[in-house]
Amino acid sequence: MTVKIKVYSDYVCPFCFLAEDPLLQATHGKDVEVEWMPFELRPAPNEPLRPDEPYIQRAFHQSVKPMAERMGVNIVLPQMSPHPRTHLAFEGFQFAQEHGKGGVYNHRLFKAFFQEEQDIGNVDVLTKLAGEVGLDEAQFRAALESRTYQEAHQKALHHAYNEAQIKVVPTVVIGDQVLEGLRSKEAFEQVINAELSQLQDKKGAGEGMACSIDGC
Repeated sequence: MTVKIKVYSDYVCPFCFLAEDPLLQATHGKDVEVEWMPFELRPAPNEPLRPDEPYIQRAFHQSVKPMAERMGVNIVLPQMSPHPRTHLAFEGFQFAQEHGKGGVYNHRLFKAFFQEEQDIGNVDVLTKLAGEVGLDEAQFRAALESRTYQEAHQKALHHAYNEAQIKVVPTVVIGDQVLEGLRSKEAFEQVINAELSQLQDKKGAGEGMACSIDGC
């Protein structure tokens, strides 16, 4: 039986970028299904993040950068100000997901923003990145310009904010377990293995049970 995993993240969240690799390592070779779930940290009309804000500088240099160095991940604080809103990037994700490339699209956007300082709020940039992961650039651009996936993205946000009650990202829901914040590969593995074991126990408990014409 398959363990369902939902990953709530935003492309401008550095901890979401850092959480990607340990989660993928923890799920490798296991009977799991990973679903990436959109979440906007600063949806309009909220002010977008600005890299020169003192608390952003402190968080990056005191927490994000040292953690990334320990993990062996190259990361920079993009200097574009303000940081891009991510609604168009997520509408692009809906397109990518529909075409079987949601995961690789996510990975490319994280790298583009936190390693290459590309403006992932720009349609031209997003279209180029989509092409790099094998998506049809003309179709992708047309979908963004016509806002084809706007409603799908808004439904995803409604789910995250109101139904799942997500407050921070990354939040990883593994089966019935909710993990908030960046976790290690070992922490993810522990929860995944426990959920797999629980599903196996449930399956075993039901084996051999049946009803006859005389009753159960």
